[in-house]
Amino acid sequence: MSYHKAMAVRFPSTHGPFTNMIRNEAEYQEAAKRLLEESRRLDEHRARLKDAGLGEIEIQRAIDPLESFHLQLKDEVEAYERLKRGEFEELENLRGLGRLLITSRIAQGITQRDLARRLGVHETQVSRDERNEYFGITLERAAKILDALNVRLRTKVAMDPLPPFPLAQAS
Repeated sequence: MSYHKAMAVRFPSTHGPFTNMIRNEAEYQEAAKRLLEESRRLDEHRARLKDAGLGEIEIQRAIDPLESFHLQLKDEVEAYERLKRGEFEELENLRGLGRLLITSRIAQGITQRDLARRLGVHETQVSRDERNEYFGITLERAAKILDALNVRLRTKVAMDPLPPFPLAQAS
């Protein structure tokens, strides 16, 4: 996975680390706290299983589901930290534009309330839009949000050769 630091923004993808995206500092603080607690619990659980006489394979089988949750949470925390540093994952064909808007706000250190003020809308509107990842947003509205965030979006056009198009058979 490649990351780029820029405010001529690269896009976060619709897959990968953003599946359960942390959207604000309060969520980040809570997730970081949970991550530490889960790490401690995993270590304690592993020690109890070892004390109970289980072998490494049995311990790993018992720990795997908990580690899976832990790793997902860790990915979410790390993704938020990358956003705060202004690092974005590339995206193609405007898929994930809503996530771009959210991650741009986070990277700029702007709260939902501040963005709402800049847009002249209520904070609940921004919160609802972000929860839905700006699904169905128009390009005009996206441009207004990018302007409010003082973010310039640059694109690069790359055309792949078209596959041969089958000719229609005359009847």
